[in-house]
Amino acid sequence: MTASPTGDDLLVLHALRCAGFTDLARVAAVTGLGESDAESELITLATAGHVTYTAGVFGGWGLTEAGRAADARRITEELEAAGARTAVAGAYERFLVLNPELLDICGAWQLRPVGGATTVNDHTDPAYDARVLGRLADLDRRAQAVCADLSAALPRFGRYRIRLADALARAASGDLDYVTDDMASYHTVWFQLHEDLLATLGIPR
Repeated sequence: MTASPTGDDLLVLHALRCAGFTDLARVAAVTGLGESDAESELITLATAGHVTYTAGVFGGWGLTEAGRAADARRITEELEAAGARTAVAGAYERFLVLNPELLDICGAWQLRPVGGATTVNDHTDPAYDARVLGRLADLDRRAQAVCADLSAALPRFGRYRIRLADALARAASGDLDYVTDDMASYHTVWFQLHEDLLATLGIPR
């Protein structure tokens, strides 16, 4: 099975489908493109009526309805041209097995038991945080195989493995927001991967 190449315009369009309304820097981070290349693609997509830009402090780029429809059509064409539906669907089933565990780990990161009660995790207990990070690292090792199969089926999925590994490494080195709170956190990237799988397979959330 040989996956058809994905153009940069589709990478950018689909990044907005999975990440939602966002700024240029995040589009570049999601796609792996340089900011100038990402911006060029966004401008072209805006000219076609597929994306729109909102100015201001809280501004950014987002899909239009036409852009959402174009993305759905193009990723379906990509999936069928690559003959990758069976492989992606199989990887999605294995992702679903891991998903409840990931959500449980994130919950444990945000809340912890203290004196018989559950309280907000203020990260003043390094041993507790280390145990949760250990659970996340263990899940990540199992998620690697899912990501590998996805990127073998459709190369554009390869970016998720890079982003998940980066988030885990940052959290392990003490940048604790990269578990659940940062826009590039493990939980955020995982959520976007879930959205991508649903969109690619045409499954309603």
